[in-house]
Amino acid sequence: MSTASASLTIRGIDIDVVYKNIKNLHIGVYPPSGRVRVAAPHQLDDEQVRLAVIQRLPWIREKREQLRSAARQSVREMVTGESHYVWGVRRRMKVVERPGRAHFELDGERLLLYVQAGTTAEQRRALLDRWCREQLRHVIPDLIAKWEPVLEVSVPRWNIKRMKTKWGSCNRETGHIWFNVELSKKHPSCLEYVVVHEMVHCLERNHGERFIELMERFMPNWRILRDRLDEAPLAEEEWA
Repeated sequence: MSTASASLTIRGIDIDVVYKNIKNLHIGVYPPSGRVRVAAPHQLDDEQVRLAVIQRLPWIREKREQLRSAARQSVREMVTGESHYVWGVRRRMKVVERPGRAHFELDGERLLLYVQAGTTAEQRRALLDRWCREQLRHVIPDLIAKWEPVLEVSVPRWNIKRMKTKWGSCNRETGHIWFNVELSKKHPSCLEYVVVHEMVHCLERNHGERFIELMERFMPNWRILRDRLDEAPLAEEEWA
């Protein structure tokens, strides 16, 4: 049997529902913002799914709060040995103190930071933020140019900023799109998914049936990419 999709809002929480040929209902809560996704058997209807979700609301709210807190933890000290993600690859940082211009370089699986002696952790974090934005600025224009003729959508302006609960946002009236700087840590396919997702919002404001139809028409594997994005680590981790 084929899959079917629906969107529900239950007590202020948006729920993505996918009906599949499965036996049991499954509820998942995904980072970074606590997106709720339900996989339900075909024999259940929207009302039955709604009742099942209501029964699990305390657990859902607890998981959402945990994820939102986790996304803001783990402040990097910016020292040798820390791990940082660049385009989905986990890299060990090495700090090299020497005179000259401060900058980052990729060296195999290492992320090299060249700085003058005495720079503070805050200054190094600012350098990393600037470098991550540069990585995105090199890639995003080509992705937008690729999808503008496909979607027949014009993106007159886009910017990068740090967002706590969204990977991107779109002003449908102006076509202005914002991208989360954290996307520089994700696999490039995840960034392309967000570009398409936000550009489709220029055609459809909400995440309803028309939005899903458009995503499936232009990017059939969008759910796989969405799940890859949500399941990838958001905050940096210590090496085990």
